Amino acid sequence: MATRPGFDLGRDIDIDALPLRERKKFQTGIRIWQTAIGLFAERGFDQVSVAEIAAAAEVSKMTVFNYFPTKEDLVMGPLERHLDEPAEVVRVRPPGASAVAALREQYLMALSAFDPATGLCDQPLVLDVIRLIHHTPTLLQRATAGFDHRAQSLLMAELLAQDPAHDEFTARVAAAQLLATQLTLTGENQRRMLAGECAAKALPDALDRARRAFALVEHGLGDYCANPA
Repeated sequence: MATRPGFDLGRDIDIDALPLRERKKFQTGIRIWQTAIGLFAERGFDQVSVAEIAAAAEVSKMTVFNYFPTKEDLVMGPLERHLDEPAEVVRVRPPGASAVAALREQYLMALSAFDPATGLCDQPLVLDVIRLIHHTPTLLQRATAGFDHRAQSLLMAELLAQDPAHDEFTARVAAAQLLATQLTLTGENQRRMLAGECAAKALPDALDRARRAFALVEHGLGDYCANPA
């Protein structure tokens, strides 16, 4: 079964099960995205035009914009499909499970699957995307804003909806802490992959760090770094 390539272009889609017309559309989207990432990685984001991407992918410029409304979407679109994931995890968590426990288990499972969203993925195409974002100010700004605002707002709204006390301040703080934990872990994983580490070899340590990080959220910092008397 063929599913999502690298970052999501269609979440958990079984391409082989699609009707022929839809399958061709999906494959065209993948071809455009992979072509764009290859050109950006070779020459830099600002040095490649949408017209050049269209020509290399053997489609029209309008077709590119039909799949990716802006040039930035060619890089950021697949990543931004993950922005609602934390809120969705909280929404569908098992009865009795806390928000922290649900997000921790989802993140640990994603790590074990080498999901690119966790940063623990050494696929060349994924690494090209990460380098592009880190080396292109406009993309880095958009990535930061997406998680700082949209993802946090979605998670806060879900926490607030499920909080019997309907405490907006607590929901806001909790969402910020939970997302900061995930982003810190993901950033560290990305750094290790860009440094040339093997994802499979890094997995045990990444899992341990994730457990430790979520434990800090769950139990608090307490007397961490207290000034000795």
